[in-house]
Amino acid sequence: MTELNLPGLGRYRLSTPEPLEIPAHPPKNRTAFAAAHVVADPLGGNAPGAPAAVDWDATLAFRRHLWSLGLGIADAMDTAQRGMGLDWPATRELIVRSGAEARAFREAARSASDEGGGGRREGGRLACGVGTDQLTGPAAGLAGITAAYEEQLAVVEEAGAQPVLMASRALAAQARGPEDYLQVYGRLIAQAGRPVILHWLGEMFDPALAGYWGATDLDAATETVLALIREHHAGIDGIKVSLLDADREIALRRALPEGVRLYTGDDFNYPQLIRGDELGHSHALLGIFDPIATRAAAALHALDAGDLDRYDALLAPTLPLARHLFAAPTYHYKTGVVFLAWLAGHQSHFTMVGGAQSGRSVVHLVELFRLADAAGVLPDPELAAHRMRQFLTVAGVEA
Repeated sequence: MTELNLPGLGRYRLSTPEPLEIPAHPPKNRTAFAAAHVVADPLGGNAPGAPAAVDWDATLAFRRHLWSLGLGIADAMDTAQRGMGLDWPATRELIVRSGAEARAFREAARSASDEGGGGRREGGRLACGVGTDQLTGPAAGLAGITAAYEEQLAVVEEAGAQPVLMASRALAAQARGPEDYLQVYGRLIAQAGRPVILHWLGEMFDPALAGYWGATDLDAATETVLALIREHHAGIDGIKVSLLDADREIALRRALPEGVRLYTGDDFNYPQLIRGDELGHSHALLGIFDPIATRAAAALHALDAGDLDRYDALLAPTLPLARHLFAAPTYHYKTGVVFLAWLAGHQSHFTMVGGAQSGRSVVHLVELFRLADAAGVLPDPELAAHRMRQFLTVAGVEA
């Protein structure tokens, strides 16, 4: 049954989501990555501070789901609890396993297409985060930070993934000014085997990144980023910006050299930023694309077809969900992402590495459930209602 009692809402009946058909190829006019979560092993330790124990079968199955929709995957990033439960040994294994899975997906798609089986003509795109989170304790200055980045860059490239140069807590703590960022990033871009994606993550996502690029003033930080991109633009595919400031993102997008993409990471304003205006548009590298993947893929294909009304209709209901999911403290959004994956049937439990399932309150998750239903992203209402009822029972709430 699809009815249950929700705290503060009373008797609630779930809606039936609109069935969506996704064309057998990725969107053509926007490059779109879904930043994917990891599935914890429910019988692993996974207590705060303990080594991460990952359910690899379920984690890779979810990646195949995203690729089957034509989306690229941004893996081993903050949505995967990078540095917030997922340690470097588990991260390294995730990169290696996801790289192998991406190759297998592409080969299967090519074989199906060659045999006339209607397989996807493209797909299996993978980008992975390159960071410095293997460092423990004080790093050995810029040289130690650079070496840590280089170690991870080698792992990502060996896996066949596109590198995403993630913001580094160690660099934020030790850099003396913009010149240190330019030095470290310049070296990494020069030695990468393919164009990289830069990663500007605001302090609302990670307070340890305050003052990144050598300035707390965002205008000054933007000038440093632009100086880096202008000097190394041939080695830069784009920059992911997660500042939750649409006007600032648009201004940066318009200032980028030709051929350098702006990948929006703005989970508050993504529909308008991806839609764009007469002067350009953003591409996407978004955590919200994990729980709304099917709807996002359909919207991007509507954009390809020039059907802006359909694009708006598909994404508009997801925006209240996203703004609640990423509400302050924003860095706890991963709890909601995994909760929705459980409700949608992509995993069998609501357990997270690092014990992060405790990051949001019952009231927050009840509202998330309601907004997910309104957004049409719970494909099996009966399953979602059953699991929500289980969650509320454990929480001591009669459903």
